[in-house]
Amino acid sequence: MTLASEARAALRRRPFLRSALAAGVVNYSAAARYLDVGEEEAVAAALRRYAEELSPPETRPIDARVDMRSGFDAVDAPDDDALLTVGDTAFVPGRGDRTAVIATGDVSVTHLTRVLARLDTEDVSVAAAGGGDGYLVCLVDRRDGVDALRYVEDALGA
Repeated sequence: MTLASEARAALRRRPFLRSALAAGVVNYSAAARYLDVGEEEAVAAALRRYAEELSPPETRPIDARVDMRSGFDAVDAPDDDALLTVGDTAFVPGRGDRTAVIATGDVSVTHLTRVLARLDTEDVSVAAAGGGDGYLVCLVDRRDGVDALRYVEDALGA
């Protein structure tokens, strides 16, 4: 394996660094030291070449509507009324302590990465999340609902 391919493999294991590289906000020498896959100057040069091949991150606002609904319970059995089911846990409307933040419109599962990263940055704990073409949902603690709504809107540029 060449040094360049080792550096690329190391970047794939650290998506945050690959995203920063694509955005053009990386100190190549510092990134090379962090990756620790070979001689610093050679790795930095390989990262510079790789950065030129990457597409810049999407920055256009997403045409989406973001809403929230409170009162979701987590139940152990699958339920036909569930908003989201993950494994053996279904999140159903009721009097629970979870709030669903729901984005609809020009969203896809790939946008969920952006949303979850934004919520993580703001220390909002996500109980469950999922999505499909045109639909994303994150379940958060009820107390975090209003802030989570704002963060999701911000993450999508909605």
